[in-house]
Amino acid sequence: MSNEFRELLKHVGSGSHTSRALTRAEAAAATRMMLTQTATPAQIGAFMIAHRIKRPTAEELAGTLDAYEALGPTLPAIAPDSAYSRRALVLSCPYDGRSRTAPVTPVTALVLMAAGVPVVLHGGDRMPTKAGIPLVELWQQLGVDLSTHSLEQAHTLLNRTGLGFVYLPQHFPAAHGLVPYRDQIGKRPPFATVELMWSPYAGPHTQVMGFVHPPTEDFAKGTFGLRGQTDWISVKGLEGSCDLARARTAIVGVSHQGRFERLLLHPRDYGFEGDDVELGSEASLGDRLRSVLAGHPTELYKTALWNAGFYLWQGGAAASLAAGLAQAEELLTTGKALAQLEMLRQQVTELRQTLTYSHS
Repeated sequence: MSNEFRELLKHVGSGSHTSRALTRAEAAAATRMMLTQTATPAQIGAFMIAHRIKRPTAEELAGTLDAYEALGPTLPAIAPDSAYSRRALVLSCPYDGRSRTAPVTPVTALVLMAAGVPVVLHGGDRMPTKAGIPLVELWQQLGVDLSTHSLEQAHTLLNRTGLGFVYLPQHFPAAHGLVPYRDQIGKRPPFATVELMWSPYAGPHTQVMGFVHPPTEDFAKGTFGLRGQTDWISVKGLEGSCDLARARTAIVGVSHQGRFERLLLHPRDYGFEGDDVELGSEASLGDRLRSVLAGHPTELYKTALWNAGFYLWQGGAAASLAAGLAQAEELLTTGKALAQLEMLRQQVTELRQTLTYSHS
């Protein structure tokens, strides 16, 4: 048992009258002890429940992110001579995936890559409590297996294709080791909020954070302020993801160089109103996304176009949302986004062959 951790646990788990928030340094220390399993399983589970009931503060979230930065993986900045020299977008979606609505994040990424905007994603396997389909499986359905690369290979892929993927089991096993606790306690711990604010990329970037509950955005303002993250976007997305909805007004917060602006984007103003597409059969998602990349005018295509246009605008590739939508349509209907997928597949295959050869 860790006596040091027990003292920190007492601070957050003493009830409404005697508990107190941890300092940033204490939160970082507690996170390190959980990630390294210095704390016992009983202590870790108790801390997760107590912290969830108490609710984390911005200072505590900043401390946890400090520990993630110290112990976790970081993709180096893209090489200056790379074709993907624009400021990157780091899309942070809930790790427990999607279970109700059809995701279009891979299409968004491919359109951005086709426009020269690099994209960094991160996540793991199926994760409690929702256990929805995660990003790694979506890419696998598109013929791209991002689960086997070393961090160095992930950086190579980012330089060559504009896509970086940090995969928890492979690149951050310490954080992956805490996943079973989510199932055992039956609730999302504050780590689920931290993951939305975590960026595993060292180069210039804009952090995009999906969220569901308004307090999460307030936490982000305070946390990013403490950590000096001046460029970030919050999206009240489908199931807390970075995917904008079409059935309701898109509620977006944009912080650029520390100045915050609220955007309320009405899909009907751009001809994109409609129901959000249901998830349907998970096994068919790859085919449906390939159909979108082929430019077939389905409802899912409209969702993908709405999202891709928004992110082209926010990624600096288009001067306005209208221009971004027009550019996204061109990249999809001319097959340029689909060509980006084929190039990504080829590069992943080459890296896998290199890995196989080096181990033989």
